Amino acid sequence: MTKFSTDFKLNVVKFYLENNVSKHEIAKQFGVIKSEVIKWIALFENHGESGLRPRYTNYSQEFKIDVLNYMNENGTSFRETAAIFNISSDATIGKWLKIVETQGVDALQPRKRGRLPMEKEVKKMKFVEDSKEALLAENERLRMENDYLKKLNALVQEKERLQNKTKHK
Repeated sequence: MTKFSTDFKLNVVKFYLENNVSKHEIAKQFGVIKSEVIKWIALFENHGESGLRPRYTNYSQEFKIDVLNYMNENGTSFRETAAIFNISSDATIGKWLKIVETQGVDALQPRKRGRLPMEKEVKKMKFVEDSKEALLAENERLRMENDYLKKLNALVQEKERLQNKTKHK
C-alpha cells in the first residue's frame, strides 16, 4: 500500500469539492483507488485538514467500546465510523468487532508491544548468587541419584549372582 502525503490528499479533496467530477474520475486522474478518495473526503468533511494527517495512536478499551456501540446504534458502516472517529483504517473496527464476538469485551484491553527492556546489572549479580545456590542444590541431588543407582546396580548384581549359584547345583 502506497502512503500519500497530507498535501496530496488535501489536493485530491479540494479538487473534488471545487469541481463537479465523480469520485471514480478523480481516482483515475490522481492514480489512486476510489475507496481511498471516498475515505479522504469523509475524513475531511468530519475533521477538516487534521483528519488527513497520519495518526499514530493506541486506543483505550473504553474508546473501542464507544466506537462499536455508536456503530451498532446508528447503523453506520466501518468506513463511516472510522471517518467519524478519525480512525486510520476501517479494518481496525472490523478487528475490534471480531475480537468482541470471539473473546469478549475484556480482550479489547490494549497490550504493550515491542521488546522488553534490558535487565540491569544488579539483577544479573543476584542471578549469579542464586545460581550458585542452585548449582549446589543440583550437585547434591545428582550425588543422591548416583548413590541410588550404585545401590540398585549392586542389588541387581547380587540377584544375578544368587541365580547363577542355584543353577550350578
